[in-house]
Amino acid sequence: MNSEIRAAEVLLIDDQGNKLGVVPTTEAIRLSEDRELDLVEVAPLATPPVCRILDYGKYRFQQQKRDKDARKKQKNQSVKEMKMRPKIDTHDYDFKVKAIRAFLEDGHRVKVSIFFRGREMAFLDRGREVLNRVRGDVDPVGKVESEPRMEGSYMRMMVCPSASVPAPKPTKPDVKPAEKPKKKTGPEETAV
Repeated sequence: MNSEIRAAEVLLIDDQGNKLGVVPTTEAIRLSEDRELDLVEVAPLATPPVCRILDYGKYRFQQQKRDKDARKKQKNQSVKEMKMRPKIDTHDYDFKVKAIRAFLEDGHRVKVSIFFRGREMAFLDRGREVLNRVRGDVDPVGKVESEPRMEGSYMRMMVCPSASVPAPKPTKPDVKPAEKPKKKTGPEETAV
């Protein structure tokens, strides 16, 4: 910036974005001082280095603002965990798979864990069957990142969102039209 620029000649761009061509560094500094702005080296590795006349304070502020917006738009992917048992009931299973699908659609990775207790450790194949069922049920929205493996008394599998996850469709309220009362056409007969 300004007098810290060591190159003898620079390619100068003025504050309107017009190329002024290759000029000596001293003349470029003089031009920037005449306009009460700073001479900033924007491409130091180019031959000759590219310098621009601009308000350095404003430039720094805009750069910080761009960086902040970029961080804000960055999606943080967190890991959610869903715990199950080898003898899980169908309703509980369906409820948990629905939650796993929702997590995957939101862009989260999901760790699916099967917890074994006591004698259940002898039937690890039941846990593997549950995890394979989960794999099949979340197949359109997620793919298996790591295969099922034992970690202590847990069998775990990691599922991540697939690249082609469809955007969630807005749900319409389930409103049924009111039924019209039936007209009576004749006297009702009753059994005696």
